[in-house]
Amino acid sequence: MRAYIFDLDGTLLDSMGVWAHIDAAFLSERGLDVPEDYIDAVSARSFPEAARYTLERFGLPDSVDALLREWNAMAAHAYGHTVPLKPNALAYLTALKGRGARLAIATSLPAALYVPALENHGITGLFDVICSTDEVSCGKNHPDVFLLTARRLGVPPEACVVFEDILEAVQSAKRAGMTVYGVYDAASSAQWKHIEKEADGVIYDFRDGPLPE
Repeated sequence: MRAYIFDLDGTLLDSMGVWAHIDAAFLSERGLDVPEDYIDAVSARSFPEAARYTLERFGLPDSVDALLREWNAMAAHAYGHTVPLKPNALAYLTALKGRGARLAIATSLPAALYVPALENHGITGLFDVICSTDEVSCGKNHPDVFLLTARRLGVPPEACVVFEDILEAVQSAKRAGMTVYGVYDAASSAQWKHIEKEADGVIYDFRDGPLPE
């Protein structure tokens, strides 16, 4: 394998708690509770898809653009200042880079959030390619963002290792022909048994991440 592709939310970044807080605050302002299945329902979607889903599900009068602006404003400070990396993520990325691996990000986050997060941890320069679902107009329930990332890396899909914490994203990366590792995250723990079955391998901590030979 020559390339390693990482999700951000819930995989490299311990950020899913941020979204639970944002979801609760956003819906509470409108007199609504967060349904149990809501986070799972939006987690694999792109930002615009998640916004459309939210507006339709709750019958809200906001526009997609207005909702995206509100979400981004609520999240921007956290991503730029407080969202931590997962344990041993930096050491693992550095080890991969030291062995000559090409590194990439495939995220559902918009640049307004992923750029501050990467800059806050000083890791932007570790990645050869950064792709967002905003560039393919669909979420990670489709393989498009993974295939775009491979093309930009100049590496065939079968030479890519993907790290994901969401079941639908694991399945999509597998459909793209890539090797996929499930990364445990408490926010998606309800999917973990299914992820274990679908993924080529799973890790609870990046100290156990696979290294190129």
